[in-house]
Amino acid sequence: MLIQPLKSHPDHQAHIVEALFTQLFDTDYGTCLIGGANEPLYKPAVNDCEKSYIYYREDFFASALHEVSHWCIAGNARRQQMDFGYWYVDDGRDAIEQAAFESVEVKPQALELLFSLAANYPFQVSADNLNGSALALDSFSKAVVHQAKCYVKNGLPKRAALFYDALCAHFNGVVMVDLGAYFKE
Repeated sequence: MLIQPLKSHPDHQAHIVEALFTQLFDTDYGTCLIGGANEPLYKPAVNDCEKSYIYYREDFFASALHEVSHWCIAGNARRQQMDFGYWYVDDGRDAIEQAAFESVEVKPQALELLFSLAANYPFQVSADNLNGSALALDSFSKAVVHQAKCYVKNGLPKRAALFYDALCAHFNGVVMVDLGAYFKE
């Protein structure tokens, strides 16, 4: 499922996402967002004098949004663990492994969808499994949109709301109050 923004913005550079993230979260959370990685990774601080790091793939705008979405929903205990304590199974997962992946990914991908709308950037749901079926991807896509609607109706987590507003302000994106109409059936 690909969701196109309502309007485009010429300034979709990942370093801007990094700067917005730093302005919002460096002081209070001691966390930095850094591109250029071969694979995404969250590395927590070892002690109070260090920073935590969120690494996203290369300079990909969507990867930056996705990794921030994981951080925005991770509670304090998860933020103390490498990669938030999640496991990863490479492409070629069986149905049980894929279901476990999707259960963990539905909320961050819903946030990524909303962040993409705030930044006027296209969103592509990812089941991250080339061996998966189109029917399974459609089902997962619907789950992501449903979760996004729940966030719109019930509100975003605190850090996600701050980040959403910053993206929206910078990229002139879809304001939260207008999202209900965007997701109207």
